[in-house]
Amino acid sequence: MLTVGENFPSFDLTAVVNLDPQKAFEQITDQSFPGKWKVVFFWPKDFTFVCPTEIAAFGKLNQEFLDRDAQLLGASIDSEFVHLAWRNNHADLKDLPFPMLSDIKRDLSEQLGILDLKAGVSQRATFIVDPQNVIRFVYVTDLSVGRNPQEVLRVLDALQTDELCPCNWKKGEETLTAK
Repeated sequence: MLTVGENFPSFDLTAVVNLDPQKAFEQITDQSFPGKWKVVFFWPKDFTFVCPTEIAAFGKLNQEFLDRDAQLLGASIDSEFVHLAWRNNHADLKDLPFPMLSDIKRDLSEQLGILDLKAGVSQRATFIVDPQNVIRFVYVTDLSVGRNPQEVLRVLDALQTDELCPCNWKKGEETLTAK
């Protein structure tokens, strides 16, 4: 698995960005958001139970990520057509404000080392990538356990201080100094 300090891989994936069939799809690459932090999170499969709870929770925090110059990108191994159908059929996903990437060939999941070989799906993985395309945070949970998007936002805040941040540090609190 790629980890902190390594470069996030190049990718070119089709994403669902809108519910209008004429504007639904867009190509998103690793170069699509120059100068921005990226928070790329993967879920195992569309039309499941835990996944929409996380995706909707990230969606509710989208503006907070944007306020920090960070672009959310969600991804799974499902096709863009499955993503679109799921968004059209799940009330919590209709108004998602960020792209849903289709890693149907599993290329990005394999490059990242997050393809669960037994289940054949992406693991529930999150990467925070800085504007220089360096992975600064990796978070992976079991396929059955949802993650905490608020914690991802907290870690992004800490990384953006470029300071020493103690346990449970929150934006606006004092950082540490090395003595």
